[in-house]
Amino acid sequence: MTKETIFSKIVAGEIPCNKIYEDDLVLAFYDINPDAKIHALVIPKSNHLERLSDLENSDAELIGHMMISIAKIAKKLGIDKTGYRVITNSGDDAHQEVEHLHFHILGGETLGKLNANNKG
Repeated sequence: MTKETIFSKIVAGEIPCNKIYEDDLVLAFYDINPDAKIHALVIPKSNHLERLSDLENSDAELIGHMMISIAKIAKKLGIDKTGYRVITNSGDDAHQEVEHLHFHILGGETLGKLNANNKG
C-alpha cells in the first residue's frame, strides 16, 4: 500500500490522536467515533498493508507483535480481566472504512453478541 490514509497521517504526526500506546512498530489510540465505552484502534506504523488479506509470510513478526501489543493495551486500559473484543474489518463487505490494516479493541462494558445480520 502506498496511498496516504488518515492513519498514515496520524503516524506521521500530521493529524493528532489521543495516544494510548506506541512503540517502533505499533500505534494505538482512542477511536473518535467509539462503538463501546472503551474503543481503541491499533495500527501498524508501516502502511504497506491495507487489509488482513494482504498478509504474507514476511508479515508474521509484525502481526505477532500487534497481537502482543493488543494484550498490553487491554491491560493498560484495565479491561484485560473483565473482557474485551478485538475486531478487524477486511474489505468492503466487512465495512472497512480506512484502507490501512487496523484492529479495534472494544470493552469497558458488556458487549452484545455478534450477529452477522446486524447492519448497524
